Amino acid sequence: MKVLATASLLALLVTQRPAAADGLPDTIERIKPSVVSIATHQPSRSPRANYLATGFAVGDGRLIVTNHHVIPESLDHANREQLVVVSGEGRDTSIHSAELVAHSANDDLALLRIAGPPLPPLRLGSSDAVRAGEQLAFTGYPIGMILGIYPATHRANVAARTPMAITARRSRELSEAHIRQLRAGAPMVFQLDATAYPGNSGSPLYRIDSGEVVGVINQVFVQGGREAAVSRPSGISYAVPADRIRPLLAGYQE
Repeated sequence: MKVLATASLLALLVTQRPAAADGLPDTIERIKPSVVSIATHQPSRSPRANYLATGFAVGDGRLIVTNHHVIPESLDHANREQLVVVSGEGRDTSIHSAELVAHSANDDLALLRIAGPPLPPLRLGSSDAVRAGEQLAFTGYPIGMILGIYPATHRANVAARTPMAITARRSRELSEAHIRQLRAGAPMVFQLDATAYPGNSGSPLYRIDSGEVVGVINQVFVQGGREAAVSRPSGISYAVPADRIRPLLAGYQE
């Protein structure tokens, strides 16, 4: 009887593996080839690449979604600085020249077009179907080149939908831009219980089972300066719903 009971207990323990049962490891392997690093490249600079954020392929595989706030306002064309997208992992990477083809400053989204062979595009899911309490995941380059070209994945719990301008902590921190957003009806974003870092801007937020993208990481709640985002992360992040990507794609294709 004791042997039978022990065997039954072992069988029960083997079947109860929630971390692996949700399929996230397999989904990550499918997602990673589509996730890229956004950077500027200048041949005479050391280092040549300045890593800015994360992005991911959509559409025909040559379109890259990222945040608008990470795109440089100007480039040093005299010294051949250009916007690039870096795909791959570790030492097996490729650099693609990129150009900004569409953007929405209000939604903090940008659409880039890359040269060269296409990347595997990610599928956009429905943001409206996302509910508070759901667990999602996002993959990106959290601290730029500090960790190297190695995408990292984090889980995220959806806490709420909030106006994008809510990231100001106190009334005196509401800038003119925040106030304009509130008056115009600030876009609604997902508030996440998740630790993201500056390099995660532009990371795809996706369903764990299917890999469908439902959002784009765009802000981190920071108590202090930019350094605090790394040394003292708040554990609160924000993501733009993926439904806001579709108007950019439609506008570009027209």
